[in-house]
Amino acid sequence: MHTVRFTAETSSNGVLERDFIVGEVPGVLWSPVSGSDHAPLVLMGHGGGLHKKTPALMARAHDSVTTHGFTVAAIDAPGHGDRPRTVEDEQARADLKQAMAAGETKRVESITGRYGAALARRAVPEWQATLDALQQLPEIGTEAPIGYGGGITLGTGIGIPLTAIEPRITAAIFGGGFVVDEALIEAARRITVPVQFLLPWDDEHVDRQSALALFDAFASKEKTLHANPGDHRNIRWFGLDDEFLVRHLGRAGTSPA
Repeated sequence: MHTVRFTAETSSNGVLERDFIVGEVPGVLWSPVSGSDHAPLVLMGHGGGLHKKTPALMARAHDSVTTHGFTVAAIDAPGHGDRPRTVEDEQARADLKQAMAAGETKRVESITGRYGAALARRAVPEWQATLDALQQLPEIGTEAPIGYGGGITLGTGIGIPLTAIEPRITAAIFGGGFVVDEALIEAARRITVPVQFLLPWDDEHVDRQSALALFDAFASKEKTLHANPGDHRNIRWFGLDDEFLVRHLGRAGTSPA
């Protein structure tokens, strides 16, 4: 079993940020500077073509730490961030960039679906190994409740199959922006934990009806859909249930409601 090897540490505004490596997978862990043993652990995924420290992801992580006392972890998906790219990674990126520039919607869907599914097959075991390693840390342990904190596009493409097979995840936030295929629908049908689903209503790359079908497929007794105007990359979220993870994971030092 791999262990967490910390490689850098900084702190800012009450948040401790520690870069780490598990095996060959780079990640980052955010937690309160003051310490918070066995606080809820939230796993956050990044979008396609991005990385574990995008400004939006870091903002969400810092808010989760400072507002709720959570610990937050993120890792780079295969071929993203600090990870080397394979020939397949480079070809998929080049093909996708070309298709998007040409406005070839069907080709964008085909490339995104195929490449995203391949990334998920690689990333899900990496997330599980990372979770195994993080639970060895005394400040986390096996007692900390675990949630998936979302990420539009690739964060959903990886997060849904991960949540479908990972019993340690007890609540999850997903989003639209990812091409929906039958494999993703089947994974959603195996998810029974509470789900919050965020939908960019005007996504130019993902058919809205397919995203609604994905939401419908979740077997969760509690699931909510939040739709806001916006395209694939430009959206401002209003009316979200900001207490969703708190209700199901609790806060630092408390139990879920």
